Amino acid sequence: MAAKKGPAMRRTGASVEGFLARVPDAERREDAHRLCAMMQEITGEPPAMWGTSIIGFGTYHYRYASGHEGDSALAGFSPRRQHLAIYLIGEFGSRHQPTLARLGPHKTGKGCLYIKRLDDVNQDALRELIDRSVRVRKGIDRAST
Repeated sequence: MAAKKGPAMRRTGASVEGFLARVPDAERREDAHRLCAMMQEITGEPPAMWGTSIIGFGTYHYRYASGHEGDSALAGFSPRRQHLAIYLIGEFGSRHQPTLARLGPHKTGKGCLYIKRLDDVNQDALRELIDRSVRVRKGIDRAST
């Protein structure tokens, strides 16, 4: 039986534009608009709010070996106070070292890429990371490529 998902990972009917309008920092807000357009172009999906602070694009179904399963966004991000948190496939940091080396200043977590400003990073490398993550989630690519 699938575990219940918390509200942070559920698609909501909240307004993406309303959420973006409330991002307090003007530069972060502009970056969020640009990243929103980039992810919409890459996924071909419109933006939607997932929980209270994540903008997601499209959906995919996942199932872990443990039996836990659910739905999540193909691509997503959150414009946080300190950085943009971009949600990618797990372990992308070890799988895509050459692309990350081209990216520019960033930090990584298990499935998150953190960048301060879009203008600080290589846009082509960022697009490549997002596209690879989406392709893996759609089952088009292997996770290790």
